Amino acid sequence: MKIPAILLSLVLTLPMAAQRDFLTADEVDQIRLTQEPNERLKLYVHFARQRIDLLQQLFASTKPGRSALIHDLLDDYTKIVEAIDTVTDDALKRKVAVDLGVSAVAQAEKDMLPTLKKFEESAPKDIGRYEMSLKQAIETTADSLELAKEDLTSRSTDVQSKADREKKEIEAVMQPKDLEERQAQEKKAATDQKKQRKPPSLLKKGEEIKK
Repeated sequence: MKIPAILLSLVLTLPMAAQRDFLTADEVDQIRLTQEPNERLKLYVHFARQRIDLLQQLFASTKPGRSALIHDLLDDYTKIVEAIDTVTDDALKRKVAVDLGVSAVAQAEKDMLPTLKKFEESAPKDIGRYEMSLKQAIETTADSLELAKEDLTSRSTDVQSKADREKKEIEAVMQPKDLEERQAQEKKAATDQKKQRKPPSLLKKGEEIKK
């Protein structure tokens, strides 16, 4: 089966193995320009689906050297799913609503997980060259799907608890001076965040509302 040009170009533009990233340069730019968490999650979902589409084409073909491409695409796909969970947890930690993004993630992973399992069940002759990557992709997707189906309030609590534990562990091994500097930075960041949340006023500086 002939691989579509748009999908083949995705493989050809992947960096070389020694320094390869799980996103292409163009995808990195798209992520950088997409700061809103829900939209960023949807973008990662799009990238994950692209990898699944290309994997389907490769598994259906007898292209020489396909096993190396399958291995790398599975690894990239797994890292994309991990990035999805990281973006979600970071947003929840900052108390940013990500209902729409998580919903898109759940729907996509419900579709992609069975496809990955079919790859494994088909037992291709060259599976030994990417079996571990395929198993990792399946396990990561299954775990991410469970998180996506979890109540966001509960997940947010778990994320915050984990962050608090990690913070205490870091502070426990910090020098007093470093700890003081860290706390001062956190206080400043919290103050700046409150200022940003302050509703805008049409009053000029020094003016007050007359009662």
